[in-house]
Amino acid sequence: MVTTHRRSVLSDANDDGRAGGADGQHRTLADSATAVLHEAILTGRLPAGTPLRLNEMADLLGMSMSPVRESIRRLAALGLVEVVQHKGAWVMPLTVEDAVDTHETRVAMETALIERAATRFTAQDARRAEAALDEHVAASTRGDATAARRAHTEFHFTIYRAAGSRWLLRGLEPVWENSERYRFATVTPTGQNEERLREHRAILDACVAGDVAAAVAAVQVHIQHAADRVIGKMNTDAAAVPAARAAGHAPIGS
Repeated sequence: MVTTHRRSVLSDANDDGRAGGADGQHRTLADSATAVLHEAILTGRLPAGTPLRLNEMADLLGMSMSPVRESIRRLAALGLVEVVQHKGAWVMPLTVEDAVDTHETRVAMETALIERAATRFTAQDARRAEAALDEHVAASTRGDATAARRAHTEFHFTIYRAAGSRWLLRGLEPVWENSERYRFATVTPTGQNEERLREHRAILDACVAGDVAAAVAAVQVHIQHAADRVIGKMNTDAAAVPAARAAGHAPIGS
């Protein structure tokens, strides 16, 4: 039953076109395995703590263990998977402590990036960021979470690329990917979607205006609100478990 469930999980992850070759570009087997597992982890289809057994993953993905092993290595480099020699690999847990650390690190790195970006922002950067923001809104409206996530990432990284710092961008990537796991684990009410759009617009407007102080303030508020949503949800969920046990109900997933 577990194998059947995971086969469905990975099939769902592959349906978004990341690993299926919909863009017409050639991908190696390791690229394909990485794309499918990456999407499944970010969206919670492979929940925190899920063991990633090479033979099982290879069977489910329809390939040998070698490309799967390489994909797990890549995901470990992004901080999404933990690998312990002679013990195996599993999806990294989600904890309040890690969520706090992740968002504090984002504040430090994204502040440094936007300070530079706001002084170098061009009309072309603005058009690209605007297009990504429009796509994020459209995808969210039609309920396409995968497309919305990609557009959200493209919006932020379009701005940060304007900073011209290769190393800051490379350093931010694993932190951002980990942050996305927490964002997917948080259900955002409609009112908060509108709030997030205002925050994104404030970030973009400040960059277009070349207002460094406003850009820094806007991105810090945006990240802090994201952290508040994530940590609030995790604390609420944690409090619900003993309450359910006290009432004589087993928590979901127990």
